[in-house]
Amino acid sequence: MNDGHDVTVVTCAPNHPQGRVYEGYRNRVFQRETIDGISVIRVWTFVTANEGFFKRTLNYLSYMCSAILVSLLLPKSAVVLSTSPQFFNGLAGYFVSRLLRIPWILEIRDLWPESIVAVGALRNPAIIKMLEWVERFTYRKADRIVPVTDAFKSYMLSKGIEAGKIVVVKNGVDLTRYTPLDETGSLAEELGVKGKFVVSYFGTHGMAHHLETIFHAARRLTNSKDVVFLMVGDGAERQALIRMRDTMTLDNVMMLEQQPKSLMRELWGLSNVSLVLLKKSDLFKTVIPSKIFESMAMAKPIILGVEGESAELIQAAQAGICIEPEHTDDLAARVLELSQKPAWCQQLGRNGRAYVVQHFDRVVLARKLVSVIETVCRKSALEAAEVSVSGPTPEKRGQPKLEKAATLEPSNSRRAA
Repeated sequence: MNDGHDVTVVTCAPNHPQGRVYEGYRNRVFQRETIDGISVIRVWTFVTANEGFFKRTLNYLSYMCSAILVSLLLPKSAVVLSTSPQFFNGLAGYFVSRLLRIPWILEIRDLWPESIVAVGALRNPAIIKMLEWVERFTYRKADRIVPVTDAFKSYMLSKGIEAGKIVVVKNGVDLTRYTPLDETGSLAEELGVKGKFVVSYFGTHGMAHHLETIFHAARRLTNSKDVVFLMVGDGAERQALIRMRDTMTLDNVMMLEQQPKSLMRELWGLSNVSLVLLKKSDLFKTVIPSKIFESMAMAKPIILGVEGESAELIQAAQAGICIEPEHTDDLAARVLELSQKPAWCQQLGRNGRAYVVQHFDRVVLARKLVSVIETVCRKSALEAAEVSVSGPTPEKRGQPKLEKAATLEPSNSRRAA
């Protein structure tokens, strides 16, 4: 937008993860607002909590249908970009591109249906086979695919997708919002953690994260009175985790509901260590959880329970310690080690901050994505001109301006428009 592009975002009323529409919004058929100069269109969806395969699928399908319909009423764009934390959202871009006769860029944040199969949320072979066919269909039909990890690209190449149509643009972090903060005395006192070594997990409490590991590690550290675990967020497993914590009588585990973004910087500030955990699965070797970049930007060392590309990043940055996923004893030992070595702990945090500034500035990465979009638009315009050599020029045939783009994404997408 600040680089001279006209962007329209088609999304839904914000409601993630509890399935309750945020204050100030309504789940209407059509709403329009402007955020930082970007036109945001919000459409009706079947609103539900982030739990339960069937209801969530209805949510994704309802968004896809609403986004397709409303896109027909908007000024014609030069390109449509759809993002797929779930591929029915991404698939909306295919239908819009065909109806409006514009190119389609598909951004891939998670591999579906592999992700839901990996956490055990889907086991029906017939449904899995159908979703795998949809997955291959979207990869073939997209004019360009933008995965957020190198491992995702390798996976797509293994599916026979040509390398030339895949461009990796990784997630990054807003370095103006996430800056180190050392003074958080009032909040630390309010939460009762002042003077404690705070080990934090911020983010979704879902099936993929196996957060039970934190509780078992906390039980092993009950005699370390200065160590406290802080968990902030919501998700499908949160209530079960609260019951588990209470059953285990873990006084050293504090669990807060999802907090407003305005408070998150202070919560990062009072943390000594950040936890990034996922279940032990070959699929999760391909992902890079976005909270890694936030932790690094806040100069917080990371204990990483994820294998593969994420571990390679942490090792390259010297920004934390990698453990085996779901390994309780290793997690407890590493927390205790960092709590006893404050200078090393702080050095890991500084290393992470320096690395993310150099490699994962969101502004730089957003411009890389813009470059991909512009390349696709130019190619489309040239092809249209070649087809109409003996007929009207592309402009006379209603060829849209190259600076107009439509973005289809659900309300919990992390990529900046």
